[in-house]
Amino acid sequence: MKAQVNSTSWQGPMIELQDLCRDFGSTRAVDHVSFSVPRGSVFGYIGPNGAGKTTSMRILATLALPTSGEAMIDGLSSVNDPDRVRTRLGFMPDHFGTYPDTNCAEYLDFFARSHGLIGRERTQRLRWVMDFTGLRSLAFKPIRGLSKGMRQRLCLGRAMIHDPAVLILDEPAAGLDPHARIDLRKIIRSLAADNKTILISSHILTELSEMCDRVGILEQGKLLATGTVDEIRNGIRQSRKIIIRISGDVEKALSILKSMEDVTLQSVDGQLIQIEISKGDQSQIAILRQLVHGEVELLEFSARGESLEDVFLQVTQGHVQ
Repeated sequence: MKAQVNSTSWQGPMIELQDLCRDFGSTRAVDHVSFSVPRGSVFGYIGPNGAGKTTSMRILATLALPTSGEAMIDGLSSVNDPDRVRTRLGFMPDHFGTYPDTNCAEYLDFFARSHGLIGRERTQRLRWVMDFTGLRSLAFKPIRGLSKGMRQRLCLGRAMIHDPAVLILDEPAAGLDPHARIDLRKIIRSLAADNKTILISSHILTELSEMCDRVGILEQGKLLATGTVDEIRNGIRQSRKIIIRISGDVEKALSILKSMEDVTLQSVDGQLIQIEISKGDQSQIAILRQLVHGEVELLEFSARGESLEDVFLQVTQGHVQ
């Protein structure tokens, strides 16, 4: 086990898993997972249902124990020092309980008191959280009357009420409409700009690609890849798709493309041609040069970068069951 440190002097990662394992009977839900998240960054946790995301997040949040390995928050062990970890951590589960006969202000006040906030400090913190999450106008509205998006904001407010340095958010965008997801993305980035460290899981991969600094891809309990989307993409890239839009003679363009050995024709739809190449930038440059030299009238010539969904499917190919 790593020695405990004083949080005020801790300069290491704010979130760290070290060779973490968790078994349920004969099933290994988390299988030797290791990664770290530096202060002030957003880490996206990607994986299908049953991959082990929630289990490892619950271990970090002191709500479950690992079979082996270590989970650290702000240099403190979630296993050996859970009370101190909870003062530094805010956890937003994928499903959270509310009290339908209470209003938003009462709900947040209850959790503020649970964290030991008193007097002016509690009042100021409640005011800040309600302003930040946009709940001020709904302070006295019963929770049962809130929309899904407002309930998610309320749960995020609960996780933030004691001003934690680390936030763990399990599927916070689940069930939200597009406007609510955009608002959530802005909130996440604002928190990171305020030096909060955030671990967030989601099935909506486009959301993660737009708000996360780094991602980890988890499947069947194993961490298959970590890094920025570009780093993971460059590590697995086998081919590149090129979109070509022609103004004039499509057959002239097709004749040139078919003569080039690195080109695989994917589809032709009217004036739109899609090809695949395997040799990267130099091949792309050569194709464009040949088309221009052949006096093909080009309206568009662009490489389609892989989305986070593409990266996920390539990394998990052969793993997802």
